[in-house]
Amino acid sequence: MIDLHYCATPNGMKVALMLEETGLAHRIIPYDIFEGDQLRPGFGRINPNRKLPAIVDHDPGAGESPLPVFESGAILQYLGEKTGQFLAPAGPLRSRTIQWLTWQVAALGPMGGQASHFLRYAPAGQDYAVERYTREYDRLLAVLENRLAESPYLAGEEYTIADMAVWPGQASAFVMGRQGSERPATRRWYEAIAARPAVQRATARADLKAPDKYLGRHQKLSEAEWSNMFGDAMHAAVRGD
Repeated sequence: MIDLHYCATPNGMKVALMLEETGLAHRIIPYDIFEGDQLRPGFGRINPNRKLPAIVDHDPGAGESPLPVFESGAILQYLGEKTGQFLAPAGPLRSRTIQWLTWQVAALGPMGGQASHFLRYAPAGQDYAVERYTREYDRLLAVLENRLAESPYLAGEEYTIADMAVWPGQASAFVMGRQGSERPATRRWYEAIAARPAVQRATARADLKAPDKYLGRHQKLSEAEWSNMFGDAMHAAVRGD
C-alpha cells in the first residue's frame, strides 16, 4: 500500500496519474495547504521541505521499513523503477525520459509556478516579475511545442513518466488560456493523454479535484493563509519553531 499525501495541484496530479496507470494499491491523504496542514510536525518526517505531494511506500521490498519519498520527480522515478512501467530500465529511452522529467521539475514547473504566484497571489504593481516569469514560461511552452512537433511523446514513441510530469500543468495552462491553436502539437499530445483510461479515472475522482478556493485567476488570501503558504508560519515550521 502506498499513501499519497496530496493536495490538488499539478504536482499532486502527476503522482495520482502514475498510481492510476500502474494500478498500485494506494490511498489518498488530503491536505489543505491554505489551512497549513503541510506544516504539522508529523508531515516534516515524511517531507522535510513541507511541500506536497509526498508518498509513503509501506511495502518497499526486502523487508524494509515504510519508505517516504518526496519531490514529485523523484516519486515518479521511484514508482517507475518499483513497477517497471513508464520508465525504461536502461538505454536512450530512459535517458530521454529522465532529461525531460528533469526539464519539467527544474524549468517548466518552477517558471510556471512563479508566473502563477505573481499573477494570482502577489499585490498589484509587480510588473517586472509578471513580465519576467510569464515570458520565460511562454518560452518553455515553445520548447515543449517544438519537441512534440517532432515526437509523439516527450521521450519518443512511448508514453512515460516525463509526459505524466508535464501533462497536469498543461491542463492548467489550457484552462488559464495560455495554450491555443498556435501550439497544435501540444494540443494533439494533450488530447491523446487526456483520452487514456487511467487519466480519465484520475481526473474524474472526487477526492483528487481541486476545491473552489484553489481556483480563479486572482486569489485573495487571509493573513493566516498567506502565512501558511508563503510567510512566517511556513518558515517557522521548517526551522522547528
